Amino acid sequence: MSKMLLHMEGLAVLVMSICFYAYFDFSWILFFILLFTPDLSMFGYAVNTRIGAIIYNVFHSYIVPIVIILLALLIMYSVLLAIGIIWIAHIGMDRMLGYGLKYPTDFKDTHLQRV
Repeated sequence: MSKMLLHMEGLAVLVMSICFYAYFDFSWILFFILLFTPDLSMFGYAVNTRIGAIIYNVFHSYIVPIVIILLALLIMYSVLLAIGIIWIAHIGMDRMLGYGLKYPTDFKDTHLQRV
């Protein structure tokens, strides 16, 4: 039950992000170009699993994109706001599909699998 709730929560975050993105009338080309950009953090696994997990988790936690969104709202910079919303959408999409934050043991060892 808890695992299903986490997947549904990811879907809700993805849908909410898309709604906000549409509300601000940002470029959908930019959305689709940047949607998978956070997955470039997987290249950290080329170093080792510990470094890979750290880098991946930084790019797949809500903290950084929320700070970016708050900063964008503070300085009224729409491109930064669009990037933050796309980033949140990516994380929601990943959580909806079952990709969670990584443990340093293995790429496939995530917080969603341990729920």
